[in-house]
Amino acid sequence: MSLGAVVEDGGVRFSVWSGAAERVRVSLFDDEDRETDRLELSRGEDGVHGLFVPGIGAGARYGFRAEGPYHPESGLWFDPQKLLVDPHALHLDRAYVHDPRLAERGVDTAPMMPKAVVTAPLPALPLRKPVFEPGGLVYEINVRGFTMRHPDVPEEMRGTIAALAHPAIVEHLKRLRVGAVELMPITAWMDERHLPPLGLRNAWGYNPVTFMALDPRLAPGGWKELRETVAALHAAGIGVVLDMVFNHTAESDALGPTLSLRGLDARAYYRHDADGRLVNDTGTGNTLACDHPAARRLVLDSLRAFVRHAGVDGFRFDLAPVLGRSAEGFSPEAPTLRTMVEDEELGSRVLIAEPWD
Repeated sequence: MSLGAVVEDGGVRFSVWSGAAERVRVSLFDDEDRETDRLELSRGEDGVHGLFVPGIGAGARYGFRAEGPYHPESGLWFDPQKLLVDPHALHLDRAYVHDPRLAERGVDTAPMMPKAVVTAPLPALPLRKPVFEPGGLVYEINVRGFTMRHPDVPEEMRGTIAALAHPAIVEHLKRLRVGAVELMPITAWMDERHLPPLGLRNAWGYNPVTFMALDPRLAPGGWKELRETVAALHAAGIGVVLDMVFNHTAESDALGPTLSLRGLDARAYYRHDADGRLVNDTGTGNTLACDHPAARRLVLDSLRAFVRHAGVDGFRFDLAPVLGRSAEGFSPEAPTLRTMVEDEELGSRVLIAEPWD
């Protein structure tokens, strides 16, 4: 079963995994950001909570709410007042904005949270050999900063993924004989909580919340914008590698906000010590539990989506050893890593590991 929001004849099927939640509901919102309905999903034996909602389709805006015990000391953060972004969402109606109330128990966070937008995925592309050849020049690019002041790029396009396909940018990359651009994180992220009081923002994107939804500030045109940009760069002989952050999320430590995975099933998605405390191998407050089947599925589903629907050539994994970690330590034979390299779609891509741990 596909997770997320899937458009079917006559409506939308919502599916989300949580092994520990007692109940999961989907909240529906109108164009004025008002909650119009709150519907309970049915739980299956596999931990997938699902519901078919008739009469809605692509463009519907939603979020999840999960109920269960609230006991952070043992890794349980259930709070039905927290609106949770679908981990498999493909599109958000706006960027994440940090607010201290996102970490407060019992505060309805719907007004502060972006809503996932029901979006049908683009048709799958045929699987082709990566454009990038090993040994070529990889140019790491901060999407926003790279084009923000370029005089030849139209002002309304600057700072976006689409700007990378502008002829002036493509010709510049060709003159440098770039073999592939490596895009610093383009999935939706949130500022760390210490930045807003200092008047600062996270400019690089290494603090994700969700792994499939593109950040609206970088891709106002959504997945179509990314796909068209990849195609334009491919036409110029330039590959595209995405920098993926599958080691932590912006939900941070015990003082962090509840945005998505924490509120759905923190003990499954994040690594915890035996006493219930969050493991902090990443130095960011939490560590994704890539050895758990639910987290593994989320990682692999995200990667396959970028190959199938955007045609990217590969990935660079931030703090890559987390992908192979368990309570016993790191193993190069860890199921997530092994599945990745043996997968028909993913194993054919350029896979770059940052070995920091």
